[in-house]
Amino acid sequence: MIDVRPFSSLGGADHGWLKARHHFSFANYYDPNRMSWGRLRVWNDDEIAAKSGFPPHPHNDMEIITYVRTGAITHQDSMGNQGRTGAGDVQVMSAGTGVRHSEFNLEDETTTLFQIWIEADKRGAQPSWGAKTFPKNDRSGQFSVMASGDPDDGALTINADAKVLAATLNAGESLTYALGTGRRAYLVPAVGAVQVNGTTLNARDGAAIRDEAEIVITATADAELVMVDSL
Repeated sequence: MIDVRPFSSLGGADHGWLKARHHFSFANYYDPNRMSWGRLRVWNDDEIAAKSGFPPHPHNDMEIITYVRTGAITHQDSMGNQGRTGAGDVQVMSAGTGVRHSEFNLEDETTTLFQIWIEADKRGAQPSWGAKTFPKNDRSGQFSVMASGDPDDGALTINADAKVLAATLNAGESLTYALGTGRRAYLVPAVGAVQVNGTTLNARDGAAIRDEAEIVITATADAELVMVDSL
């Protein structure tokens, strides 16, 4: 089953400094049919104006993954962490018992990013933050694991039985991904267009996938993909 959620159908808000589109119910956007996809609770497509951002605010018991598409985001939190994450790279914050953080675009250009929230498997974990560079050449034609609950993946660690993956495909290229029994995937092309088991997906559309043992993705235009595989 592949349920396509066109970008034009997503919820959203325009705060001036922030233009947000929501793949799932979030803030003032509510759709009972789009509350979550398994453990995946939030997928926000954000555009943050230059020299603006999110002031300090709290979270707990949530794995928050930020994939920067263009520009950069600068993080600061109550644990004392600070860091700048640029385009194509990823940061992960495990909120655990509780943490306050801010996320600002300190650049001279608009920053665009995906912010992904995955429900933690265990409540009350030790909070943490980390960031990592993921060169696009390393994921050309294949998925690279950027964040995972499996330490053997060599990715940023999250407290959830889930993986956040990315790939780049040239037009005409294909890749195949085996989806485990009982698992779900949510796939979004950051740019480009693809066919997913024959179903068309355009830039920034979402595809909620389950009961598909194998996912075959073929790029109809040069594409950059982000996907979550979770229970």
